[in-house]
Amino acid sequence: MAPKHQITLLAGSEETRETLLEQLIDIVGDLADITSYAAEEDEIPQIDQGIVVLSSHMLYEEVHRCIGPASTCIIAERVVNFHHIDALLELPEGTEVLYVNDSPDNVHRSIDSLRNLGIDHLNYFPYFPGKKAVKRTRIAVTPGEIGLVPDFIEQVINIRPRLIDMTTIVNLLNELELDQETRRVLSDRYIQKIIDLSKRITRISHETRRMSEHLKQVVDGVHDGILAVNREGIITVFNGILEDILDVRGGRVIGRRIEDIIDDPDLVQFITSEQDEPNRYFTLGQNDIMVHRLTIDADQSRVATFKNAGETLEMERRRRHDLVKKGHYAKYHFNDIVGHNATLQETKRIATKLAASELTVLIDGESGTGKELFASSIHNASPRRNGPYLAVNFSALPEELVESELFGHEEGAFTGARKGGRKGLFEQAHGGTLFLDEIGDISLKVQARLLRVLQEKELLRVGGTDIIPVDVRIVAATNRNLLSMIRKEQFREDLYHRLKVLYLHLPPLRQRRDDIEELVRYAVHQSVREEIQISPEVFRELERYPWYGNIRELRNTIDYMLAVCDDNELRPKDIPDAAFFQSAPTGDTPAQGMQPTVNAAPPPPSAAINPEELDYILRLAGEQQQETGKISRHELVKRSDQAGRPFTEQQIRHRLHLLQEQGYIHVYRGRTGSRLTQKGFGRMSELSGSKAAGS
Repeated sequence: MAPKHQITLLAGSEETRETLLEQLIDIVGDLADITSYAAEEDEIPQIDQGIVVLSSHMLYEEVHRCIGPASTCIIAERVVNFHHIDALLELPEGTEVLYVNDSPDNVHRSIDSLRNLGIDHLNYFPYFPGKKAVKRTRIAVTPGEIGLVPDFIEQVINIRPRLIDMTTIVNLLNELELDQETRRVLSDRYIQKIIDLSKRITRISHETRRMSEHLKQVVDGVHDGILAVNREGIITVFNGILEDILDVRGGRVIGRRIEDIIDDPDLVQFITSEQDEPNRYFTLGQNDIMVHRLTIDADQSRVATFKNAGETLEMERRRRHDLVKKGHYAKYHFNDIVGHNATLQETKRIATKLAASELTVLIDGESGTGKELFASSIHNASPRRNGPYLAVNFSALPEELVESELFGHEEGAFTGARKGGRKGLFEQAHGGTLFLDEIGDISLKVQARLLRVLQEKELLRVGGTDIIPVDVRIVAATNRNLLSMIRKEQFREDLYHRLKVLYLHLPPLRQRRDDIEELVRYAVHQSVREEIQISPEVFRELERYPWYGNIRELRNTIDYMLAVCDDNELRPKDIPDAAFFQSAPTGDTPAQGMQPTVNAAPPPPSAAINPEELDYILRLAGEQQQETGKISRHELVKRSDQAGRPFTEQQIRHRLHLLQEQGYIHVYRGRTGSRLTQKGFGRMSELSGSKAAGS
């Protein structure tokens, strides 16, 4: 048997190495011994024999010294990874996507590859580090470069690193000097891959047609009239009920303009316009119809449902009756809690664990830290998620009503008691969760009754004699120091320990300042004013505040700034003055574990570094990246020395990590170096503008 050939694969990143190694093993793994290295992770040894396959031309400049003259070097041309394009095929026609890669050439080459493969139903917009004009889309597509995706992107589709193309494979096979039979086997193997891909696409197409037919049956089977029009006003859906309401046969309307079918101009205007109201009554023929419309964000098509007004009013009456009868529902899930701060994420992780239990939970945190969000999320993540969820805020409930609200009452128990009696919150929450907010505000008398219910799992209604068993999980919350209240005999110690079986402390906002930018953007998004721009200085200013009112105070601040800002941009001048903000709490008001002064918050990571030094290093790094394509610490040391303001490599490393914490730089390991983010290039532009203005 002839000895196997030696192939060495050199790739830039670990993910690229794994992808290309898998491809090479699949094609020639039984013909050659393959060794592989990733430049950003591994030290590349000297290679003095065999075939060397490089993942890109850019990599050659970095590793060519390691390739001996006796080795044969093949620089791979790459093509889009067809194994991971299913998600692209599922996107609607005309969807706008940002294609993200590490260089202009790679971006445009990848987009061309996708279009040549027939993935041409999407509108691609190129993006690479340093690009100035960026299209703001909702979706980004990237071949493994997740770290380069801009912050505004909502959905990332990772199609994984590109594969070695057929031309390079042929060149590699030529170097292996294979006989004709082996070449035929390898050719059949490659063609089989293409056939498998074709089968996958056919299967997806068949599934799409099947789903389309199924949805048509569902739409025709519902009791409401349903109409859909695309952004050009062409009718795409028109079900059977709507045929009867408008006295028009659906087979004659699909594909026609809406104004050619509906002769009521007000109805056409309501369905197709940008009006705020989602519902409106119309008289169509002899029927009063409630029309509800919505916009599909992906393609801006409009969907309208037509419901008989009499039925709508009856359903609304029943819905309200059920809400009053059954209580509130849990509105929030853990995914609704905004922020990536490490402490917050750990709190969410612990809360998720606590949710799986049936034991009582005490949530402790300052006012405005999101206790209700966590209580609701715990219920929705618990085994009781399908049961009722009721909440009561004791600080908002008059003392004389607390007992009857919690435990219910019998007829005649007190003046004004409902005839026939009334179930309390414990009974209504049977099989579910009861959230007791501001538990520190209840009287000692109610505390005693509450303790009995928690111990015995049964209650007596006010004025009643019958014992009623209840199965309720309790989640309690407070912003008060219950231990201090116990010392002052204002809170029962036995109730405290009964409530604090499980415990969750929510961090104040001043201990998660790195979430402020995300929270501000979320608040602006919630205001439905997408055109609003935010000056970077606003984030830096807001991160300095202690936020004793926490998220609620931050939200109020943003609402104020939105009301007073000019030109749809939030600027530092729009931040209210000091009198607007909540002062530091005193005495026993803070909840357990909370410190009442701003010193409780850890200093910003760059507190010991002059900000001007960070700006100086950022400028040097940006200039280096624009010239060489990456950032090298060694080169930064040399440039700082040449500029007459020298830094050691250790000092450079520390400042680069601080810039990474601020979102200006991505620091990679190994030979890849570091790169500026979109935010970093924006900061560079600001610095250049400031320098020009001062000159």
